[in-house]
Amino acid sequence: MRSILITGCSTGIGYTCAHALKDRGYDVIASCRSIEDVERLQREGLTTIQLDLNSQTSIDSAVKQVISMTEGKLYAVFNNGAYGQPGALEDLPTQALREQFETNFFGWHELLRQLLPILRAQPEARIIQNSSVLGFAAMKYRGAYNASKFALEGWTDTLRLELADTNIQVSLIEPGPIETQFRANALAKFKQWISVEHSAHKAAYELQEERLVKESSNNQFVLPASSCVDPLVDALESTKPKLRYRITTPTKVFSVLKRLLPARVLDRILQKAA
Repeated sequence: MRSILITGCSTGIGYTCAHALKDRGYDVIASCRSIEDVERLQREGLTTIQLDLNSQTSIDSAVKQVISMTEGKLYAVFNNGAYGQPGALEDLPTQALREQFETNFFGWHELLRQLLPILRAQPEARIIQNSSVLGFAAMKYRGAYNASKFALEGWTDTLRLELADTNIQVSLIEPGPIETQFRANALAKFKQWISVEHSAHKAAYELQEERLVKESSNNQFVLPASSCVDPLVDALESTKPKLRYRITTPTKVFSVLKRLLPARVLDRILQKAA
């Protein structure tokens, strides 16, 4: 039985993929930041551990647990745990960006850095990183998240090159608009760091808040979290997995436009898309 560690499993893509892979016969180790979510997933029959990507101590503990639970035979890691920090860059304190990168980038780096010796020791292994359309196409008021995902894409491309002569395959998943709890989490971070009343972007922020408080996105291109399951399975099981799995129509379209259009033309399209 192949074992896989999935981060960020409390809701959304991580939650859906953890259940789907368990049903497929994988030995799934799902991780969540809060103990309440850990206990909830355990009641649902998932093997779940606590992992806070902002905490070195938590990462150290999670790695020890994973090695013990898999008897040193971990097959794959699906890095998924992340959040979006909304706000214009000029309004975001540097600490807000530090926290964004700690969860979305540095925590992933440290987790994989510790697990790579275990993955190298396997006959074959996989690393799958959950990125975003915002990992290659920037949109306004998403600068902290854009930056973290742009960094992740470069980091993952570099890792793939460095592991080219090993038994480890590395892939990126680029979902685009997926119906999850992402907006609710983003709204909480927006309220934590942004002072709307004192910003030059006040009018835009009011529209942002209206969008984030809605239960559903109302985006015509949005897909359910289950749309990420088949690409993840392919990344895990294909003899030659793709380097990038683009899930939604916007991700596929912008990946083409990014290559074909002059930057200023693409900027105008991205302004409207935002």
